[in-house]
Amino acid sequence: MLETNKTILKKANEAVSNGNYEEFLKYCTDDTKWTFIGDQVLHGKEAVRKWMLKEYIEPPIIHVEKLIGEHDDLTALGHITVFGKKGEERQYAYCDVWKFREGKMAELMAYVIESKST
Repeated sequence: MLETNKTILKKANEAVSNGNYEEFLKYCTDDTKWTFIGDQVLHGKEAVRKWMLKEYIEPPIIHVEKLIGEHDDLTALGHITVFGKKGEERQYAYCDVWKFREGKMAELMAYVIESKST
């Protein structure tokens, strides 16, 4: 199951990097819950869709450095580069803790810190 979850997350991240947010959402449960620690909580696919369209004006560049998992939990450590409306780059280090349910991403706890170097 762990290897399956890693494969799902890799495919989902690839979809985001290609700007295919609808494909990404196919990997999420309908009631997915995303908690950005210290910021906001998103409930459901529609909330995630709106957030992605607002935050990912251009597809982000995702660098996963390490995947650590057990059972239905998978932690991804890495860096992401996000592009603003005027093309400016913002770089972040992240630790995403995912909970999978029935082969889909059901819950995310995201720890994200802006960084100046990757």
